[in-house]
Amino acid sequence: MKSICVFCGSSDSVHADYKGAAFQLGVTLAKHGIRLVYGGGKTGLMGEVANGALSAGGEVIGVIIPSMNTPALAHTGLTRMDVAPDMHGRKARMHELSDGYIALPGGFGTWDELFETITWAQTGAHEKPVGLLNVKKYYDPLLAAMDHAVAEGFVFSEHRKAVFSEMNAEVLLSLMEKYEHPHDAVKRWLKEE
Repeated sequence: MKSICVFCGSSDSVHADYKGAAFQLGVTLAKHGIRLVYGGGKTGLMGEVANGALSAGGEVIGVIIPSMNTPALAHTGLTRMDVAPDMHGRKARMHELSDGYIALPGGFGTWDELFETITWAQTGAHEKPVGLLNVKKYYDPLLAAMDHAVAEGFVFSEHRKAVFSEMNAEVLLSLMEKYEHPHDAVKRWLKEE
């Protein structure tokens, strides 16, 4: 993987452990020579992951929409900032630039990006790995909901297993490097009855 898109929260009003993990993820990506693609913000975990990557000499590309491209929100020290016309275009551009995806803790926007990415993998629109950096067990309730969806027949187990979750960025990257797309599950899921 040469480029990873990171989805994450932009709130500054979160526990310091989340911010520290975001900064360290940025450092880790840079040390592995992996370009960071993210939403272009300077606040919250968004700013921390970018600052971490930049502090370690990494390349960082932000993708932002015009209404967020303001002095209060936009990071000004990135390698490059792409401005997309709207949120749909922003997500499409981030997907286009990335070889894999990691979700740090975040809210509705992060979840929207994460679930669109998972859905695209489920339908065969991409074959890239998806991981959750499960800081402070933030994603444990979501992972339990995913397991419940499998048990109730709404999600194939292969698709659930394709979403990696780890508390350590190095371990998560290692799992993502070994990712094998569940082609047979995609075919089963798309089969016409």
